[in-house]
Amino acid sequence: MSAAEPTLADDRGTAARRDSAPISRRPSSRLLRSELRLIAGRRRNQMGLLVLAAVPVLIAVAVRISSPRQGRGPDFVSSITSNGLFVPLAALSVELGLFLPLAIAMLAGDAVAGEANLGTLRYLLTVPVGRTRLLVTKYASLVIGALWGVAVVVLAGAAAGVALFGTGPMLTLSGTEISFGSAVWRVVLVGLYVAVGLAALAAVGLFISTLTEQPLAATVALMIFTILSWIADSVPQISWLHPWLLVDQWMAFGDLLRDPPFWDNIAQGLRVDLAYAVVFGLLAWARFAGKDITS
Repeated sequence: MSAAEPTLADDRGTAARRDSAPISRRPSSRLLRSELRLIAGRRRNQMGLLVLAAVPVLIAVAVRISSPRQGRGPDFVSSITSNGLFVPLAALSVELGLFLPLAIAMLAGDAVAGEANLGTLRYLLTVPVGRTRLLVTKYASLVIGALWGVAVVVLAGAAAGVALFGTGPMLTLSGTEISFGSAVWRVVLVGLYVAVGLAALAAVGLFISTLTEQPLAATVALMIFTILSWIADSVPQISWLHPWLLVDQWMAFGDLLRDPPFWDNIAQGLRVDLAYAVVFGLLAWARFAGKDITS
């Protein structure tokens, strides 16, 4: 634990007192803003965003120095030299395997288990902040964190790609060209689709975070869940299970780069994401609502 952690805990206590006085029934975003400030202020989260931003820049520079050979690597990487907007797409396909889930795991591990570990969770619940409201706020901050992570990858990748390879009409996976404006809109849709999948993973992580008071244990458990899901999704002998795995359609965002977009896999992925978010969100609420808070 860094020396800055107690200070953050004190800041959280101060923010909680400010959020709880005066008592009001009106909807307020103060608790959410306090949570977002806490997330943004952690050094490890800031370093995590730098790592997320570094990957697309590294991909762009590597391709610029040595163009990929035909038949090597993902289609997005092979297409980077034709349009810089393929850099964020290639980066997302790479980072979805490890870095983006790890970022969500770190945030989710701190959501409840981190508060319990620092001793601030019990204090938060002694002020007029209901458990349901607190849990909803925690999940909302995780969803925003997922959007932050994806936005950093997309913006850094787009900036590096346009700077090194330029832009213009984009050649879709169907072999047709779309305008630059349409290409930007497709990249935005891809980013939103990836963020929804990560938000569903955050619901799983939030549930795990309610089961322990050790944030590192929650982080590791969520990463194990993600890795096992990827492994199971690659085993053809259990193909009947694949449609029910959270990660099964994560890479389907490539269908948004077809002309016209192919929506079947996207819709299936969104349905699974919604199911995971609802089921594990309810499990987290059921666990947290009756949990005996001792720290």
